[in-house]
Amino acid sequence: MAAASESLRGDTWKAHVGMALVQLIYGGYHVLTKVALNEGINQLVFCLYRDSLAFIILASFAFFLERRIRPPITKMLLMSFFFLGLTGIFGNQLLFLIGLSYTNPTYAAAVQPAVPVFTFLFTVMMGLEKVNMCTYQGLAKVGGTIVCVSGAILMVFYRGPALIGGNEIKHIAQIKTRASGQPEASGWLINDIPNLGLDHFQIGVIFLIGNCCCMAAFLAFQAPVLKKYPANLSATAYSFFFGVVLMVIASLFMVSDTGDWILTQSEILAIVYAGTTASALNYAIVTWSNRILGPAMVSLYNPLQPVFSSLLSQIFLGTPIYLGSIVGGSLIVVGLYIVTWASYRERQATYEVTPHGHGSSISQPLIHEKSSHQRGHIFSGSSSVSSNSKLSD
Repeated sequence: MAAASESLRGDTWKAHVGMALVQLIYGGYHVLTKVALNEGINQLVFCLYRDSLAFIILASFAFFLERRIRPPITKMLLMSFFFLGLTGIFGNQLLFLIGLSYTNPTYAAAVQPAVPVFTFLFTVMMGLEKVNMCTYQGLAKVGGTIVCVSGAILMVFYRGPALIGGNEIKHIAQIKTRASGQPEASGWLINDIPNLGLDHFQIGVIFLIGNCCCMAAFLAFQAPVLKKYPANLSATAYSFFFGVVLMVIASLFMVSDTGDWILTQSEILAIVYAGTTASALNYAIVTWSNRILGPAMVSLYNPLQPVFSSLLSQIFLGTPIYLGSIVGGSLIVVGLYIVTWASYRERQATYEVTPHGHGSSISQPLIHEKSSHQRGHIFSGSSSVSSNSKLSD
């Protein structure tokens, strides 16, 4: 039993380090991708190349490493993988790139702390999280969610003055042109949205918030799927397969210029980085961590993205940091940790474990307990308290 406890503690520690690494990689991805978008690459083309490369890498590793542990595929699992591909791959990545093309890496990263809020809302609707409005914890959850959403809305409609930096290498909101001199084909949806009275920057942040909703749905829905299909790499590869299929179908209708498929050197570099690290590596880490920590805890690492992205984009692109991103991002983080505190107190009251010898386990925010023996250590990834009490030596 002691060996099992040590293994759980090691996996939890690795998952936390892995999620911090994921956000650092995304910070570099924001900067490199913005350079590619400034070159004029079509968003759908970028996503299709990126996801195809990631699928090849993930499918290859999954075929050899998980061939003995893969459960049989059922119709319900295929439908689940299709939904994961639709939200976490197709919708998440495409909306992010469209939003990034109209804003900048700092704003693209600053919106990401909204992911835990939407994840919390989805887990509540799915019954994975409980809200009791008769307690302070339940009221704090709802209030924190409102604060986070308010911060996201503020970022849409208020940019404010530039507090750090003032000159970007290339203008952000202008429509990019290809070498042929023709505007980049962005599709009927993007062309019609300005008729609503929003400028390009506001449109970009709206798409970024849609990206957060898709990623939150991906994390919330993936957790129960992994319980039925514990082969992490294979589950991720199936999700990417359906994401690539959807990208191909969409590109047939929205990419008409054959010149969009020809890449420059910087675009190739961005695609290779995005396909190998921001897609294959990051999604593999996120899927594995989601099984151990749960969707709520995994999403809590998204607030690290603005830190890494702002630093890298300021260094490499000279991107200014606006007042709106600081105020709105601060509201998102404050609301986020109100929700975290409420969940922590709620689980303290719900999952009390009888002390064993040296002490009792203490619940942490949005993490399910796995061990009742370790002093001050929390092991996430399980929702069964009765089985947890057996993990003592």
